[in-house]
Amino acid sequence: MSAPSTDALHAALARVNDPEIKKPITELGMLEAVDVTDEGHVQVTVLLTVPGCPLKDTITRDVTAAVTEVEHVTGVDVRLGVMSDEQRGALRDQLRGGQTEREIPFAQPDSLTTVYAVASGKGGVGKSSVTVNLAVAMAAEGLRVGVVDADIYGFSVPRMMGVTQPPTQVDDMILPPVAEPSGVKVISIGMFVPGNQPVVWRGPMLHRAMQQFLADVYWGDLDVLLLDLPPGTGDIAISVAQLLPSSELLVVTTPQQAAAEVAERAGAIALQTHQRLAGVIENMSWLELPDGTRTELFGSGGGQAVADSLSRSIGAQVPLLGQVPLDVTLREGGDLGSPVVGAEGQQDSPAATALRGVARQLARRGRGLAGRKLGITPTARV
Repeated sequence: MSAPSTDALHAALARVNDPEIKKPITELGMLEAVDVTDEGHVQVTVLLTVPGCPLKDTITRDVTAAVTEVEHVTGVDVRLGVMSDEQRGALRDQLRGGQTEREIPFAQPDSLTTVYAVASGKGGVGKSSVTVNLAVAMAAEGLRVGVVDADIYGFSVPRMMGVTQPPTQVDDMILPPVAEPSGVKVISIGMFVPGNQPVVWRGPMLHRAMQQFLADVYWGDLDVLLLDLPPGTGDIAISVAQLLPSSELLVVTTPQQAAAEVAERAGAIALQTHQRLAGVIENMSWLELPDGTRTELFGSGGGQAVADSLSRSIGAQVPLLGQVPLDVTLREGGDLGSPVVGAEGQQDSPAATALRGVARQLARRGRGLAGRKLGITPTARV
């Protein structure tokens, strides 16, 4: 009986990605050995990054499926080991591009990641719901997306995205959980707090937490990073402006005048922090009734008023990116951990349609080339 080709086996295993790092196990030093018997039985030894890796079953399943497809394979046995301290150190250095000092990749001049800080003047306007749905919608557009739950006191993103898996720590580097099926990477202080315990921190600790979320977490090559900020213009908003000076503000408001006035203050912080205002999103704009009519429960015009006021304040056009109606499916998706823009059977709901429209506007902007190395060297004229 013919034995499976070693080259074919390695080619198959090169298509197996680590579920957290999203790179082939063959490139990460996780594939320790591939042994083949005369009868076509294959034994694969995979090294996990840490003991008790929460996704070891996923790795075992993916390796088994990939090897089974190779011609002449009659059986697969996957054995799991654990990386040594030296191997983990080498992996960490590889992922950081050889950089041993912690730095925030999104703050570097050559970063091509667009960073949106989603802000609101007050709580209860649906800022977190907007954030998670924009993330999932942009991922559906083919972008690589990450979300930082920067609302330290009122963290809610893990529940809304259905993330229950804790982060994996490789030495001093954190691998963020991935929300499925969207593929959005997520980090939140709620992943480190037992139960529903409150976080009682002051300014310096809040700043340090944000710094760790941005520098110690391995995000990989993201197209878009969304930060769900706490309401108002407090410590976190200031820290984000300092740590990510090129980040852009998305202001979320409701139509009512009282909320709009507070939202204007949240957006006007850009005048002091020198951040760009990407636009305004009006949430809870109206309720569509069964007969097709609309009831404006919270009034009307608040979103456009905020956009116009901010445009006058900064001297540049701040667009109203969209109006999201009241929709029970939006609330249900957040409670169930299945954002409405990606929920089966709900993609055409009024809220999902509006949020996808906003996401497409933001996704079409693409990645800039500012600061990117061109790989050329100027020479003197002869």
